[in-house]
Amino acid sequence: MHLRIPVLLTSLLSATGVLATQDPNDVSILIKEAARANNESLLWGPYKPNLYFGVRPRIANSIAAGLMWAKVDNYATAQSNFRHTCEQHEGMAGYGWDEYDIRKGGRQTIHDAGNSLDLTIDFVKVPGGQNGGSWGFRVKGVPREDGAPDQPTSMVFYTTLEGLGQLGVERESVGDAPALEGDVRILGYSSELGDFSIDVTEGPETNEYFSHDHQSYEDKPLGKGLMFMQMKEEVEPTIEKYGTENPPPPAQLFTIKHQPGNGNLHLVQKVFKGAFEFDVLFSSGSASEPVTSETITKEIKEASLSFSERFKEVLTPSAPFNTAKYVQFSKAMLSNLVGGIGFFHGDDIVDRSGHPAYEEENEGFWEETAEARAAAQPVLGGAKDLFTCVPSRPFFPRGFLWDEGFHLLPVMEYDSDVALEIIKSWFHLMDEDGWIAREQILGLEARSKVPAEFTVQYPHYANPPTLFMALEAFMDKAKSNQSIQKQGLDDQDVAENLRTATLRNPELADAYLRSFYPLMKRHYNWYRNTQRGDIKSYDREAFSSKEGYRWRGRSVQHILTSGIDDYPRPQPPHPGELHVDLLSWMGMMTRTLRRIAETLGEQEDAEEFAYHENAITRNIDDLHWNEDAQTFCDSTIDEYEESVHVCHKGYISIFPFLTGMIGPDSPRLKAVLDLISDPEELWSDYGIRSLSKKDEFYGTEENYWRSPVWVPINYLVLRNLFATANADGSHREQAREMYSSLRKNLVENVFREWEKTGFAWEQYNPETGVGQRTQHFTGWTSMVVSLMAMPDLKEEVLHDEL
Repeated sequence: MHLRIPVLLTSLLSATGVLATQDPNDVSILIKEAARANNESLLWGPYKPNLYFGVRPRIANSIAAGLMWAKVDNYATAQSNFRHTCEQHEGMAGYGWDEYDIRKGGRQTIHDAGNSLDLTIDFVKVPGGQNGGSWGFRVKGVPREDGAPDQPTSMVFYTTLEGLGQLGVERESVGDAPALEGDVRILGYSSELGDFSIDVTEGPETNEYFSHDHQSYEDKPLGKGLMFMQMKEEVEPTIEKYGTENPPPPAQLFTIKHQPGNGNLHLVQKVFKGAFEFDVLFSSGSASEPVTSETITKEIKEASLSFSERFKEVLTPSAPFNTAKYVQFSKAMLSNLVGGIGFFHGDDIVDRSGHPAYEEENEGFWEETAEARAAAQPVLGGAKDLFTCVPSRPFFPRGFLWDEGFHLLPVMEYDSDVALEIIKSWFHLMDEDGWIAREQILGLEARSKVPAEFTVQYPHYANPPTLFMALEAFMDKAKSNQSIQKQGLDDQDVAENLRTATLRNPELADAYLRSFYPLMKRHYNWYRNTQRGDIKSYDREAFSSKEGYRWRGRSVQHILTSGIDDYPRPQPPHPGELHVDLLSWMGMMTRTLRRIAETLGEQEDAEEFAYHENAITRNIDDLHWNEDAQTFCDSTIDEYEESVHVCHKGYISIFPFLTGMIGPDSPRLKAVLDLISDPEELWSDYGIRSLSKKDEFYGTEENYWRSPVWVPINYLVLRNLFATANADGSHREQAREMYSSLRKNLVENVFREWEKTGFAWEQYNPETGVGQRTQHFTGWTSMVVSLMAMPDLKEEVLHDEL
């Protein structure tokens, strides 16, 4: 294949050194090399989001590094205050990324109130050589106002190596040599990374030390327990010597034994007095020169500038959020979302029994399925890799299919190629039937955060297909960026080129979509085959006898697979149920595939998807609209074997609107808008409630999705209000007013709680606006970034009038 390559793609690959050996007109080669350049840019990162700070490459069984720390002024609290894994309610006054670009680096601040310490960690990548280049990070610690100016702080840097390779300290000690002074250098090698070195610097002269120590271990698993076990060997003999009445200061005792050498785990401990600073420098052996502290200083400034410029270009908040405090807030929320991207490797646990009860065809099926699950013998599903955002670093540090499509919408705006890389990673998890597990719990580290009853995944369980929502966003952006493709970029700004390479190059976009199009169709057909509902058996009148769906995995009180766990559903459960939210998701999924098929020139497929799309649109109305209640409802079978609606006004009943399946000309639109805007139903001063205040189940039982305000659903409301306000129709003004008020209410409340508590929250109380349940929920709550960047329709009206 020989085609003329766009200037942008040529400049991108020239800047990354690809064109030196390749024919610039060979598209297939250039596409592969563009993928390689992208992988080089993304290889390293803080991809262990379950830790306050942990670095690893996107390579299974490789090197990893991280930090642990504690204030060591008190024997009673020194051990319990050591920080490592992110935990809820651990004495933090807030933590997270203030600025972060996944291709360059950024800054994380940690306000550790429990240790009277504020930490700043600047992480940067340094391109050059092979294997993802080099990287480094700078750690600065300052006692908080309530801490002593000379308080002792123990900082522990560690690095581990799994798989083939070696790690060893360059300067070994002999016998009872004193603790290390100056820099510590660790030399290493692995088959994937080649030779490398890690320097842990002494830091500036202003640092005051109690001690420096280094210890190496062979075949030891990392954990705070190992470190404390080694510290105990130092503490107990000293206490025996001096007695419990007059022991030495804790800072001198809570130290590891000085024993450098070779091993797959190295700990470097520094115990400081007062404020401190030091660098950790990873230098690839393939780079032309090693990383230094001067390099880090330069790269920190460049990363900050690059992030600010890119953010300003694509996500600057619009009025009324175009002020400094909201800009800072938006940058932090985006940075925490992207800074929460992780790389996971390991096996999962899957029930492959295929028990007949899982078809859920009999009345009382939930009891049969519970028995089948209890009797099943799940198997390990084999090792997998996943590159993904996470909902919450302390509580949900793993991949969730339902969440991920929402995560990717802001990411798509900032770095479309990262979003596409994540979608690709998710599709690679698909089995031969087209199933992707709704929760990705890969390996022992991930399972350590999950209750045992939730670790098993089931191949008949679905989840909302939100990845298709992200793909549709990509299609929209590609269409709107056709003119930009011709403009080109600065040849020297490789990161900027890589962020939008696929979006700006039709050849790359076509290759990306075409490579995964068969998987998209397989996934779609899995939904159609496994989640189909029964229309024919109950003489339901509908345009199509096939387009009705119900979630499998139902219990009496929950449909976890729907993502909207405890939302009221028909009682008791019945195999004849049809769920309006799932039919709506299927409509969105079908529409996206139809558009992709049209783009790829797959005309027969496009016509088939268009047929399904029309049938779904008609059936949403025929199967789920209740004229008396003036809302969309789930359907079930009553005691007379008749199909009836069960109506609970809330998120479920507005799903046809949320997924764009009813447009500005729909006769149902007025009722939907009135329901959303009614303060006695869904409207609150803090966002749209998940369930109507008038519903008998409002605020009852678990109250997870029975009243609280959720940002992602509010985002869908706002997106479709915006579309309605900008389309011809009789409801433009109503939608415009609702859009402006809801956007203001929602964003102001999330900001207010972030400012007050230091955290984004999983959900918000509809009566008080208070953030609740999981803290540091910087997954889909970060969608406020997109909401702030959406246009201010009030400002547009004023401009039109002028």
